[in-house]
Order: sequence, then structure tokens, then C-alpha cells
Amino acid sequence: MIFDGSEQQARLILGAMAEVARAGDGELTALDRSALRSAALLVFRIGTGLDLHSLERVSPAQLAEGLGERGSEVIVPLVVIATVDGQVSPAAAERVAAYAEALGVEEPAVRDLQSLVQGELGLARADMLRRNRASITGEWVEDVASFGEWLLPYRDASAPELSQRYEALAAKPPGTFGRAFHDFYRVNGFPFAGMEEAVAEAFTTPHDAAHLLSGYGTSPQGELLVSTFTAGMHPVEALAGHILPVIVSWHLGVPLVEPAGSATGALDARKFWVAWNRGDVTSGDTFNPPWNFWEHVDEPLEELRAAMGVPPLQPADAADGGVNPP
Repeated sequence: MIFDGSEQQARLILGAMAEVARAGDGELTALDRSALRSAALLVFRIGTGLDLHSLERVSPAQLAEGLGERGSEVIVPLVVIATVDGQVSPAAAERVAAYAEALGVEEPAVRDLQSLVQGELGLARADMLRRNRASITGEWVEDVASFGEWLLPYRDASAPELSQRYEALAAKPPGTFGRAFHDFYRVNGFPFAGMEEAVAEAFTTPHDAAHLLSGYGTSPQGELLVSTFTAGMHPVEALAGHILPVIVSWHLGVPLVEPAGSATGALDARKFWVAWNRGDVTSGDTFNPPWNFWEHVDEPLEELRAAMGVPPLQPADAADGGVNPP
């Protein structure tokens, strides 16, 4: 998202972000300062060399008064700045919640952030998993215990015809989307949908198509960035269903689901803003049910990226670690 409000409103948001970052010990860390400056440049278009001392202290009431109906646009930056140091203080989570309340924004991720710092990991995990699944299937499922069966459906019933269809993509010409998808799986050692150990096609195919389109690899940082790109491209439960879960898993080091694992330190704020913006301007949506993977397998990957309006990925903004897609 590139903010198109006034510079005064942008400075209010940046001031609120700084308030969240300072909550707890009262100081801005190097990561906080970097996140604020990169947000000023990439999200708010204020320019380089932001003087952080020029940001005024912003109360929840002041933020609400200054933003009016644009209140929902501040929540993602506030949640990100609360997590950028790799840990979330209770004071930072409370500050985010205070801003959201004043803005009149009901955002589940704000509650999930509070649950995390209050030690209620199970509550936060269940909500994020439900929202991630709902964003993909369009259905709300209360029973989180059923998610293993949904996510790993082939353990008890493999589908060889399905996996063979994906394996046959090896015959597509080099440079096509289908061939790139096949090679992406082979390079990373992923099982194709239908194989006993594979994750459900309803998740893996649109998710891995997003990897290829965005250019983000499968390292912890790549997974964080591709989910951020997805949240921009597919704004359904974007924060609680896509962005916060990968920050929790790959930056805070808290595992959410069995197959995924966890890591720490994957959030690079500058790369995050870039990925968010890239997804936001992408015209297609691999998670939108009408989008059909098989209709595009013969198209050259670069032409498909261009047709969907995916901005080029600059080398400095690519994910660290692992192998990035072509």
C-alpha cells in the first residue's frame, strides 16, 4: 500500500509508529529507526533522510482526529513496528490496541498480538489459523483440530493422478510458467500435490504460484515476504491471516503449524514495505477462486508477470537465503 493521504496525515502515522516502538523502554532501536525511515520513503513517499526528531508525539485521540475515515490504513504499519525488534513488549501491544480503539478499527490481529504477549499462544494461534484458512477457502471453521486433515489430506488418501499431472509439467518448454513451477518444486525438493506427504493443493498451488510470480524464494525471509506479497494481492484477512502469522513464525520464532517450522530475525522492514506494495499493485490474485493455475501453464513466466502487473523485483529487495525463483 502506498499512502495517498496528506503529508500531515503521513507524519501522524509515523509519529504513532514511533510511539509504539518506544513503548516499554522509551527508546528507538536501530531496527526501529530503519523501519520508520523506510516506511517514510516507501509507504508515505516523504523522501529520504527523515528526521525522526521532527515527528511529534501522537496520542490515540490525535491520530483518530487527523485520519478520520482513513483509520484502517494505519494498523499494518503499527503491528509491524511493534514486532520489528523480534519481540513484542506488552506496552507496545497495548499501545497498538489503544490506537485501534480510538480509530474505531476492529482488527483481529490487534487482539492476537495482545494474546501473544499475555502468554495465550493457543488463542492467538487458533485465531490466525482460522483466518488464514478462511481467506483461502471462504469458510470459517471453528474446530482447529480439523486443520491437520485439511492441510495434509493425502496422508490417508494419496492422489497419484493429481501428482502425475504436476510431474508432467516437466515437458513444458523452458521459460513457461508450468515448467518454472515444476522446476521450482524439484529444486526445493517439494512433493507435488497428491503425494502422500504433500500439503493440500488448495494452499500449495496458489502459494507457490505467488512465489514464482513475486520472485521470493523459500528461505524464512522468502516465506515472510511472499505472504506479505499475498496479503497485498489477496486482501482477505490480510493482516491476521497472512502477515502476522509469518511474522510470528519466521521473525518471532513461534511455530504455528506442523509442516512449516519457525525461525527468528526474518523481518526486514524495507523489504516488507516493498513486498506489500508489489502485491497491492498486482492485478491478478492466485488465491482468488476464479484464477486457474492450469490456464497459465503454457504462458512464458515473464509475460504472465507483466500481464498481472507484478513489479520487477530488484536484487536488493529479494529474500536472503535459499534459492529465489527465476
